[in-house]
This record gives sequence, structure tokens and C-alpha cells, in this order.
Amino acid sequence: MKYAVCVEYDGTPFCGWQKLSHAPSVQETVEKALSTVANHSVDIICAGRTDSGVHGLGQIIHFDSDANRDDKAWLLGGNTNLPFSVGFQWITTVDNDFHARFSALDRRYRYIILNRKMRPSLLHKQVVWYHRFLDEVKMQQAADYLIGEFDFSSFRAAGCQARHAKREIKQLNITRQGDYLYIDICANAFLHHMVRNIVGSLLDIGTRLKPPEWFSELLLLKDRKQAGVTAPAHGLYFVNVTYPEKYLLPKARPYPEFTL
Repeated sequence: MKYAVCVEYDGTPFCGWQKLSHAPSVQETVEKALSTVANHSVDIICAGRTDSGVHGLGQIIHFDSDANRDDKAWLLGGNTNLPFSVGFQWITTVDNDFHARFSALDRRYRYIILNRKMRPSLLHKQVVWYHRFLDEVKMQQAADYLIGEFDFSSFRAAGCQARHAKREIKQLNITRQGDYLYIDICANAFLHHMVRNIVGSLLDIGTRLKPPEWFSELLLLKDRKQAGVTAPAHGLYFVNVTYPEKYLLPKARPYPEFTL
């Protein structure tokens, strides 16, 4: 049988999603929990790998198993064997042609900035604090230049292993709720550090160091060195993934919000 699982995790104690030989990862943690329930080794495939410190709200994985377990046993047994920083939100059987990565239509991320003078104490690993005022209107004007299919080489990490830099951003919205700034981005796929590099460049727009039109120039330049810094990882959330309706997966998770 093939199963799809929604995984939620706090990325703080992990060195990213991908399994490593020298450091803890979300992938290894999830595989160990599922292997315990299955009573055999389980390998998983995810919708999109996340970096060290990045959080997951609706990461989707799939795995295969011949173990005779119902969905409830997988769910409860898996969560029993996971640390509190990781949890399964649902699990369901899927058709054999389902693939967590290749069946995905798009992926959504949210980046959360606490924009005020004083640093946070309670959420210092869940949001990024930025003390200078950010102009979200200017940031949105810049973000609008990125809507569509482009070569995003200017926002691609130097070590990115993707075959090409062409991606399609379907939505990129910047909203403010009190002191919190939310940057929501939806694309068919993402390059390594793409979201964090876009956010880092948006900070230069928000502080009016650069005009919104600069983003149009960056797309044409296709040069990572010309864009802004890579924003910190701990403000980023892998929110959810969209799949064709034929797979009948549970409803996608909502965006995280803070109102403290």
C-alpha cells in the first residue's frame, strides 16, 4: 500500500529536512517513527526539502508498506514515536501513481516578520525580528514584478542543484497585521533559498534603500550577487501543497498567524 502523510514540525532542533550522517534531520526522525510502526525499514519522499531552522506546517510525504495497519494505527503509532517537535496531522492511503513531489501542482510558503522596535522573547525562533519600519506597500509593488514564469537566477543559492532556474510564481502577497508582516508566496516549485533570497531583497525595498522597480532589473540581470541578503531561516514556514483533486487528500492547512 502507498500512504500520504501531512507532517508538521518545528525546524529549530533540526539541520533541515534531508537526512544527514552527522546531524539530526526531520526526514530521519519521521522514517524512524514509521519504521517502528511498520516493523520494517521505511523510506519517505517529501514534497519539498526545507533548510535548517525552517518550519513545516503542511509538509506532505509518501511511503510504501506491506504492513497490515489501518490509517489510525499509522497516525497514532507514528505520533507516539515522534518527538514533540514533529507530528503527523493526517495519513491516508493513495493511488500507486501518487508522488509527493512530482504530483504536486504548487507549494506555498509564509515568511513572518515581527516589525517593531523591541525584540521578541516568546517567538524568537518562530518569527524574524526587524526593528526598522518596513513599508509593505512598496514591498508589494516590488513583489508584483515576480508574478509569472521567469528565470529566478538572481534569487537562487550558489549551491542550488536544480537543472534550470525557471519557475512560476502564482501569488506573492505582503500583508500587515499590527506589528506582524506576512509574506505569502505560492509557486509551482522553488529553487534553493529562493524564498529567503526574495525576502532579503524585499527588506531593501521595505526600508526604501531600493525602489520597487529594482526587482524588474534583478530578473533581467540573473545574477545572485546583485540581489539582497538571504533572510534568516526561522521566519519561514512550508505551509501546504496542492495536488490534483483525484487523490482526495484532506484539506490543506491554513497559514500560521501570530497576534500577540
